[in-house]
Amino acid sequence: MDIKAYIESGILELYVAGALSEAENKEVYALMQQHPEILQEVLDIESAIVKLTANVSKSDTNTSLKIIKRTLGFNGTDDAKVISMTKPKHNWITYIGWAASIILGLGLLWTVTQNNQLKTNIQTVETQKSQLEIEIEFAKTNLDKAKTLISVLRDENITQVPLAGQGNFASTYAKVYWDTDAKRIFLDVDGLPDPPQGMVYQVWSLTLNPLTPVSLGTLDQFATDDNKIFEIDNPNQSEAFGITLEPTGGSASPTMEQLYTLGVVASS
Repeated sequence: MDIKAYIESGILELYVAGALSEAENKEVYALMQQHPEILQEVLDIESAIVKLTANVSKSDTNTSLKIIKRTLGFNGTDDAKVISMTKPKHNWITYIGWAASIILGLGLLWTVTQNNQLKTNIQTVETQKSQLEIEIEFAKTNLDKAKTLISVLRDENITQVPLAGQGNFASTYAKVYWDTDAKRIFLDVDGLPDPPQGMVYQVWSLTLNPLTPVSLGTLDQFATDDNKIFEIDNPNQSEAFGITLEPTGGSASPTMEQLYTLGVVASS
């Protein structure tokens, strides 16, 4: 791009005066960000407007009048016939100068406002773009999880362990899909209610003789997980699985009074 030719085209003066279209304003603003020479030229134009306003005064009018007299042949002596005229009430040149300055100032204010609005719009678009990228990544992650779960459900080597409700929680239920090769389980807890405030579900791997519980962790994201299916590492030789309700952070051993579900692995 020929920066010098662009500056000499006069478009920057129109930009400062607010006489360009919205599309042209955006184009000039973008070029200002890319080329320091264009930005400096715009600042110089704005500075010139301020100086122009300050220089419009009565002395300029008197100087112009002297030039006109000299051009018409008046030498400033008393020989020339002087016709008395009533002094105008207003100095129209000064008023016109001020009016032009006001118009340019309003145009500059409009331009600044438009630029600020443009920055806001750009920020909004960037925020929406970031949010969209997050949603796309979230959808992709969910799709990957769904594909993994489908492959697990279709795998004949996966051990399925139903967990039935216990005691006062007989209406609850859950199900374990145990991938022994990958040493992990997929736990479906759609049959459990939301835990009370300050409480969390904890998952246990059990061996029965003697009864030995090993914690597989807590379901901290229970309330926010829509499908209620959790993938959990399980390197243990499990003979049963249970779920208890524990204080937030979990417990070292299961609270049997809060045992919601329990299921024994079927003998092969």
